Formats: sequence, structure tokens, C-alpha cells
Amino acid sequence: MTTRGALPAMRLENVTRRYGRGDGTVHALRGVTVALPPGSFTSIMGPSGSGKSTFLRCAAGLDRPTSGGVFLGDTEISRLREHKLTLLRRERIGFVFQSFNLVPSLTAKDNILLPFRLAGKRPDRDWMRDVVHRTGLTERLGHRPAELSGGQQQRVAVARALVTRPEVVFADEPTGALDLSSGQDVLRLLRDVVDGTGQTLIMVTHDPGAAAYADRVLFLADGTLVDAMENPTPQRVADRMARMGA
Repeated sequence: MTTRGALPAMRLENVTRRYGRGDGTVHALRGVTVALPPGSFTSIMGPSGSGKSTFLRCAAGLDRPTSGGVFLGDTEISRLREHKLTLLRRERIGFVFQSFNLVPSLTAKDNILLPFRLAGKRPDRDWMRDVVHRTGLTERLGHRPAELSGGQQQRVAVARALVTRPEVVFADEPTGALDLSSGQDVLRLLRDVVDGTGQTLIMVTHDPGAAAYADRVLFLADGTLVDAMENPTPQRVADRMARMGA
């Protein structure tokens, strides 16, 4: 559901990120420039140490670039003060992590509604019902995380990320802790969310099969964006990663 001609949902302009000083300096990102259109699904891939996690952290406003700009729509988030950045992440960005990050003492419903509780706001009940239906959790809302399978817990995490209607959802290895069947269920769910709601998804993964659910794969190596692949397949992604490893 990419909107042609629209302002990019997310863009990075000549972003660098360095850690440390002197001989110990680590160049995690080196002049990365990319624009991601609204309603798109993008996978980020690369060898260990390529800068995937740093890319996600800078794009999501969890880390500040050393230089360059990060934009969410027309807002340059890399220049925001910490308080405004916190509010922006709460209202305009969603997160799905490998470890689910659910509160054990809360039910699935209360975990999903936690962002509203923290913000002191009321949820849109119609949208809440739609999100619960899309994630297949209608019969599981009263269960606590320990009473759910890993795949169901990740569905709760996805629902929590979507319920605030964020402009961009970031997923960090969302299937890394799941078995193959549960992982595929979650990936199909993420694909359905992008196609059905027009929300923008950026996913870091090491799995070519997972990456192939996206519209486009971006490949990082040594902190540099080295390639992009449209309409990926698992085999094409795996072949490209093999060439990078070689």
C-alpha cells in the first residue's frame, strides 16, 4: 500500500554513528542515506557487526547519530530534546522486540493497552477490536503471558505496537525466539498489517526467509548501505548474503 509521491515515512540523511574515541573508535554507521515510503515493509540485513541494530536504534530515536539527520515524516527526530523525543516515540512509533517485553502480571489485554495507561489516554475501542481481530487474540485477552505460547506472546507484542496507530513500526528480530511455525505466523501477520492498514514496517532480521516477506531488503556491511533488493525471495536474499560473507 505504498503511497507514490508522498513524503517518506522515514528517512536517514548521511547518518553516521561512532562509539568511543581515538584508536578505540567504532564506526557503526558510515554516511547512510535512505528514504522509506509510507505503507512499505523493509527488511534490514547484514553480517554480524554490519550496523543493523545501530540503524534501527538511530531510525527509531533510541540512539542519536553522531552526524546527519533522521526524519519521521517531516520531523527531524535527531534534533529533538529527550522529553519531546520520548513523547514522539510513544505516540508515533511502535516497537516489536525479540524478547516480547510483556509485563508478566498483566493480562494480554492490559499489556496491549499499556501505552495508553502510560500516556494517560483512552484507546480507540473500534481500532482496538480491529487490532485484536487481526492478531488473532480475541479468545486470549484474559490470559497472562505465562499462559500463552511464544507465538501468542509475540502477537500480543505486535498488537501493543499497533494499537496507538504509529506511523512506523520497528521490529527487531521479531521471530528470533520463536519456532519455525510460530515465526511464520508472526511474519504473515506483519505482512497483513502493512497490506491492510498502510502502516510502515522496518524489520531487522538475520533470516533470508523472514526478510523475503518485505517489499525491499536493505543490505548493510561495515556500517555502509551496500545494496537494496526489490521483491525479494529467500533464495535471492541468501545468495546475496553469501556473497557478502565471501
